[in-house]
Amino acid sequence: MNAPVLSPIASEEATPVAVKPLRAFTRGGALDLLRFVASLLIVIYHFGAEGPMRIERFGQVFSRGFLATDFFLMLSGYVLGRAYGASTLSGRISHGRFWVRRVGRVWPGHLIVLLMMAALVLVLNAMGTDAHKPSRFAWDQLPVQALLVHAWGFNSDGWNLPSWSLSALIVCYAVFPWLWRAADKVRHPWILPLIGALAFAACEGLARLVFHHALSDLQFRFGVVRALPLFVLGVCLARAVEMNWPSEKAAKALLVGGIVVLVAMQPLDRYALPDELIFDIPCLIAIAAIVLGAGRLPVRHPQAWIEEGAKLSFALFITHIFVGVIYWSAVHKLIETVPIGIGWQWLMWLASFPIAMAAAWAFHTYIDQPLQDRLAPWLRGKR
Repeated sequence: MNAPVLSPIASEEATPVAVKPLRAFTRGGALDLLRFVASLLIVIYHFGAEGPMRIERFGQVFSRGFLATDFFLMLSGYVLGRAYGASTLSGRISHGRFWVRRVGRVWPGHLIVLLMMAALVLVLNAMGTDAHKPSRFAWDQLPVQALLVHAWGFNSDGWNLPSWSLSALIVCYAVFPWLWRAADKVRHPWILPLIGALAFAACEGLARLVFHHALSDLQFRFGVVRALPLFVLGVCLARAVEMNWPSEKAAKALLVGGIVVLVAMQPLDRYALPDELIFDIPCLIAIAAIVLGAGRLPVRHPQAWIEEGAKLSFALFITHIFVGVIYWSAVHKLIETVPIGIGWQWLMWLASFPIAMAAAWAFHTYIDQPLQDRLAPWLRGKR
């Protein structure tokens, strides 16, 4: 992520909202830790079906990867607001340059992983061995996923499955400057979360009216519809924090209360309730409270390991499916060939997580970060 730039808040009205100077947007704090934890939950969700039994049997929380995805989408809007909001308003970065920089951050790494995955499938097929779950690797779906447009209504639910959210964020990046300018016109910070909630409610109604599903249950090809309201809510929360709202005492209460509510909701069976919204809305409010509370609190003791973990989140997000194809193809072939006890099978399942982390670290260190360093002058318009 590029170093964030923050600015003082200017008011155009005769009675401006009094604010204190903004603190620096420091890495290595609660938001970075939550980002890393959310990425791990997504990996657990995707690897959950590969163990000796589906881990949802141990708790409903293991079937709710969509909550971690919601957090990522909301956090994306929040972080971009804090990092680029001032530059957008001042004109230091143009609309087009902002979009190019954001696309340049996510698309090259995504494309490299997708090419690696395609090469792996070709090698496995040449060896006469199908990739694990071969129905997920339809060649006619590869082009739209390579172009990162598969959440724009195109049908592509295979290959690097989680990348639909990157495709949806491409659209969110395109509208961000307009969103931030609109949020900047709001003079009372407490109104901003309400605006974000209304945007979510409007998209929820649209999803039910047009697609006949709750927003979180939409097919991945309609990912833009799902991602945009969460991104808008994140932008609204960022603008509220830039206006030094809420107080630090209230922020602590929001953070703790959000975590308590989110944990308390997890034992419930979402599909046994009369409506999914009875589960989804409290969870969404809790996630927003966590983002707002953690984002508002100053990072007094930043931890380098938390910052590094957050930096690995993107690499872990885009590589874990590729690692899973290799690892689980080998593991399931081994289990079919050699009698292996249930205990050893669970140990092999647990081993998949440090392996996925190690692969993400290698990708970040030797591929993604060096590539971003090479692209940086062009993305910043300095060449």
